[in-house]
Amino acid sequence: MAVLDLGATLSTFALIVPAELPDKTFIATLILATRFRHLPVWLGVSAAFFVQTAIAVSLGGLLSLLPRALVAGVAAVIFAAGAAILFKGAMKSRQAATVEAQALVAEEEEAITKAATPTSAWKMATTSFVVLFVAEWGDLSQLLTASQSARTGEPVSVFIGAWLALVLVAGLAVLAGRWIFSTVPLHRVRFVSAGVLAVLAGSAIAEVFAG
Repeated sequence: MAVLDLGATLSTFALIVPAELPDKTFIATLILATRFRHLPVWLGVSAAFFVQTAIAVSLGGLLSLLPRALVAGVAAVIFAAGAAILFKGAMKSRQAATVEAQALVAEEEEAITKAATPTSAWKMATTSFVVLFVAEWGDLSQLLTASQSARTGEPVSVFIGAWLALVLVAGLAVLAGRWIFSTVPLHRVRFVSAGVLAVLAGSAIAEVFAG
């Protein structure tokens, strides 16, 4: 029976939450919550996150079979790329960030509008599952989860931390998405996320040379 590594769980949780807040996944959940009942949306997206996180952890498990130095190198590349992406977004002005956010909202609204309007809680949850499963595929958080799983060798602990983080972000999007989107300076969240990923990239590089 796997023993929970609380450190791996908490570090993964702390890594995923800020990375997801400015993400298109958050926006898609917010839009779904404005069109459908909140509980079916939250359950649907949480189920999608469950499957996506399981896939990411499984991929990380396969990567962990590689030599440790190579695993650390792959993790360093992913962390560094994630830091660069978030830092680039954070460097944009508030006006540019607003334009970017509006473009993301429009894109997600168009995708959701194309889906048939569900009439039951089950169909609402299913629609939410499909929309988020597609939106999250190959997402930064999925890559970070795979890297964490490979690097720590604690797939169960990483899975719990990542999934709980995604469920929390989905809950925030459903209950207070509009308020968060309009009042929280997301460029600052991106700076924090980029800083965390840069530190992790440095740590992984140190592992490469230490190994």
